[in-house]
Amino acid sequence: MKKISLIVLLVLTSIYTFAQTKTVIITGKVMNVVPDKKVLLQEINGRGTATTIDSAVVAADKSFKFNSKIPDGGGYYLVNFFGMELSQKVLLILEGGETINLVADGMDTPVKRGSFQLTGNSKNIEYFNRILKISQELQTKVESWNVQVTAAQAKKDNATIQRIQNEFQAAQEANINKIKVLIPEMGTNLVALWTAGNFLNPENDTETLLQVAEKFKTEKGNSPNVHIKTFLQQVMRLKGVNVGSEAPEIAMKTPDDKVLALSSLRGKYVLLDFWASWCGPCRRENPNVVRMYNKFKDKNFDIFSVSLDQEKDSWLKAIEKDGLVWKHVSDLQYWNSAAAVAYGVQGIPATFLLDKEGKVIAKNLRGEELERKLEEILK
Repeated sequence: MKKISLIVLLVLTSIYTFAQTKTVIITGKVMNVVPDKKVLLQEINGRGTATTIDSAVVAADKSFKFNSKIPDGGGYYLVNFFGMELSQKVLLILEGGETINLVADGMDTPVKRGSFQLTGNSKNIEYFNRILKISQELQTKVESWNVQVTAAQAKKDNATIQRIQNEFQAAQEANINKIKVLIPEMGTNLVALWTAGNFLNPENDTETLLQVAEKFKTEKGNSPNVHIKTFLQQVMRLKGVNVGSEAPEIAMKTPDDKVLALSSLRGKYVLLDFWASWCGPCRRENPNVVRMYNKFKDKNFDIFSVSLDQEKDSWLKAIEKDGLVWKHVSDLQYWNSAAAVAYGVQGIPATFLLDKEGKVIAKNLRGEELERKLEEILK
């Protein structure tokens, strides 16, 4: 999730695969035709890579048409005109069953960005166009401010530069407020995810992001759609687990492939430790954790380590090398670990100290701080 930069960017993310498909019909016209080149329909995957799933020949009257199958539930797509370096690329947020018309310049150069008109029987298109209009209004102001800033810099006119910066910040805030008003209207259409994910700032707009996530979780929480899954994971990381909260359950495989639940340690004080074999700071902290375990293990204290490793062999070797003799689990899903998502872990090492009832009483204690806290509660 990102802030809007001075030049507003549309950030494209994610893809998923379903067994069922739906048809989408895209008709259009391109003003600048490149001979012997086709218009491409591309799917955007989770890494932002475009994969061509269909192509269309441009007719003599400059028209083209796609009658394409996409996964039921849709995704983010590009209409890529001619697949060249200066090709214009238009984002489509599709869920299947749409009939869309697209009229575009076809080329997008540093001197002149290609324009386009997008219409169709889709709420995603309706709200995408409204968001685009808001963004373009700011972009027009930005272009004017850039000229003024360049002139002010030449004159070393710092007062003018500061004024323009203040005006930009005010305009940016006004834009975000306009967008936040629209988001509830979008319901659980994919455009709501795209808008929230690309235009809201996690630091300032957490409440709105949580509202969007709650709506999707309630209505489409079981959807296999990666867009939805990814968004919910991101927002859960923002929410995290706070001191005083009950620790969410973790039930994962141990090194010997048995499932171990965090709740099985109720009745003990537990240090929940997120780490990985590839994490240098984690490995450097491990001697301190070993020392804490040896000092307090006979005082109703235990450690439950969750690894964010991907390779089981690396995980097991690190456990043995560092002498970590307590309880370990992992789903070997790296940063997509269900436990890391549930606890809002965005960096490791990360620790949560739990009381005998499974409530969080401290977070991210290490070294002497952890030792003092354990001495306090285990005396």
